[in-house]
Amino acid sequence: MARHMLYRSAQHWRDAASKRVMLFGMSGLGKTHISNMLRAEGGWFHYSVDYRIGTRYMGEAITDNFKAEAMKVPFLAELLRSDSIYVASNITFDNLAPLATYLGKPGDPSKGGVPFAEYMRRQELHAASEKAAMLDTVHFIERANRLYGYDNFICDTSGSIVEVVDPDNPHDPVLSAVCAHLLPIWIEGTDDHAQELIRRFKADPKPMYYQAEFLRAAWDEYRLESGEAEETVDPDAFVTWTFARALAHRRPRYAAIAKNWGLTVQADEIGRVRNAADFEDLVSSALEMRG
Repeated sequence: MARHMLYRSAQHWRDAASKRVMLFGMSGLGKTHISNMLRAEGGWFHYSVDYRIGTRYMGEAITDNFKAEAMKVPFLAELLRSDSIYVASNITFDNLAPLATYLGKPGDPSKGGVPFAEYMRRQELHAASEKAAMLDTVHFIERANRLYGYDNFICDTSGSIVEVVDPDNPHDPVLSAVCAHLLPIWIEGTDDHAQELIRRFKADPKPMYYQAEFLRAAWDEYRLESGEAEETVDPDAFVTWTFARALAHRRPRYAAIAKNWGLTVQADEIGRVRNAADFEDLVSSALEMRG
């Protein structure tokens, strides 16, 4: 049995007056879809870690980045200086583009890239923000119940949770705090899912957060293979090259969280969930298999 398991058995889960879970895994496998579904049924509070990062912790940096770009346009710069217009981020649970845009991609500025040192600074800010947003989960469990009367709670994590925790450390400050209040559930994809995620990413490369050590090694390896200088690297080419390696890097770390702290369900099983009852049945079955 995983350490700190909130629900000891399938029956304990079914009988629990308060069902609280944390979904984790690669983006695109159903975390937000399930969270939205449960929220829409009315009985679950949906806490989005990415939304919390992009509003509470990185909102000012995101907006400042927008303003810096607007100041490059004389017409907009004059209006901003006179407070005639304002610039704001319209981030939502389903549209996290402002957060991704701020993270950016390293490389050639003529292709939208940012200097690698600045890129790493933004990555470090994201790491600190993600840890803080994860720890805020405990506060939001209490808040959701006290203010809104929600007993059931779902934490929709960032795909990069594995980059900011040590799943093999029983005293990891983030995991030990949240897993005392939530049941972590890994949505595990197959090799086919991974290939589909890679295909989607190639079609639309997005900025992402990666562990600093992994990212520096990937940057050095890519530049060695391509022979590119920092300022001539194609940003989309680099992040696309990195993404497939990130999937391989993250998979064993996701598995370790599931093994040491929670459960595993398959992405195909998640895809068959149609309502809260289906989801509760799926978790019950996973608890029975875990034993």
